[in-house]
Amino acid sequence: MSAINDEPIITHLYTADPSAHVFEGKLYLYPSHDRESDIPSNDNGDQYDMADYHVFSMDTVGGPITDHGVALSLDGVPWASKQLWAPDTAYINGTYNLYFPARDNEGIFRIGVATATNPEGPFTAEPEPIAGAYSIDPCSFVDSDGQAYLYGGGLWGGQLQCWQNGTYDAAGREPQGDTLALGPWVAKLTPDGKALAEAPRTVVILGENGAPLPAHDHDRRFFEGAWVHRRGNLFYLSYSTGDTHFLVYAVGQSPYGPFTYAGRILEPVLGWTTHHSIVEFQGKWYLFH
Repeated sequence: MSAINDEPIITHLYTADPSAHVFEGKLYLYPSHDRESDIPSNDNGDQYDMADYHVFSMDTVGGPITDHGVALSLDGVPWASKQLWAPDTAYINGTYNLYFPARDNEGIFRIGVATATNPEGPFTAEPEPIAGAYSIDPCSFVDSDGQAYLYGGGLWGGQLQCWQNGTYDAAGREPQGDTLALGPWVAKLTPDGKALAEAPRTVVILGENGAPLPAHDHDRRFFEGAWVHRRGNLFYLSYSTGDTHFLVYAVGQSPYGPFTYAGRILEPVLGWTTHHSIVEFQGKWYLFH
């Protein structure tokens, strides 16, 4: 990967969780957008007052970056009540699909989809969230055969621990000790990318001994921010370990996994988790975080 500098590339807005993709010869970023609030901080992330998305683009990494303005706002999502957290975007069958999490009117995080005819939007949200999708941090991956997949999941405020039995249980708790750690989920998307083509399945992350990682392995187990990319015949799952703030990766031979833990990419940075994306652009690989 190429190092540019240690200065932020977006400074006029509070942005985080950048999802990077190459569309139409440019590099596009789809981050979350926070704003000042007096909401007290807590482990559920209630202080993140996110009400819209801006899309950014650049012709070259390190060059000028363009803010294309508001691409989707909370008042344009019929089913959502608050907190448009980390999004992602995919180009599927001639349409740009923006995948995003938000709390519904009962406070439960769902994942929705909005569409546009160009990568910067504006995006029009579907009237209902994607059936069967849950929690936060959607990541879209389109394989070389054109099949699109959606990943999702995040603990604590992201409510992944509330879905361990397939339905939402507000009393759900994160596994502890030697219990198997929770992983993200994955499902194929329908040809238009607007719905899941199958029930989500858990992505298994293995240690070097071939056994799934336990919950107490805070340096390696999943917390949130799954990202999948392909290089050659291998699939790379990278994610944040959350409470230890590491960005790590695992390698597999299928978009479904299993993925075997392979190492640490980035040490903790200022903030909460190290939510990121990895993309190849103009012959080089880049990490955005």
